[in-house]
Amino acid sequence: MIKLANTDLTLYPLCLGGNVFGYSADKENSEAVLSFYADNGGNFIDTADMYSQWAPGHIGGESESIIGNWMAKRGNRQKMIIATKVAKLDTRPGLKAANIKAACDESLKRLRSDYIDLYYAH
Repeated sequence: MIKLANTDLTLYPLCLGGNVFGYSADKENSEAVLSFYADNGGNFIDTADMYSQWAPGHIGGESESIIGNWMAKRGNRQKMIIATKVAKLDTRPGLKAANIKAACDESLKRLRSDYIDLYYAH
């Protein structure tokens, strides 16, 4: 484990990228990957509000929803370090303050959490 400088966060040294969750990895496979990662000591997951808006029939947020539902099912939110991002979406373009706040609120709902550990622009 490593400590992220200037924070109280202790991270597994390998971050699990969630960009395929809900896209090329369906819900069941995504949850299997998340569980394997966590069961083997992993606690650092990266996602974004835009994952997987590029796929036909998707609007973005699918990855966050899968991760949020998985954490709720396992009751392990406090053990996980979640990094997510605000991105340009068709419904929310740009990085104006109002867009960032709306994006953060939407991410919190999808992640089923009242906090985000690391939040940045995509």
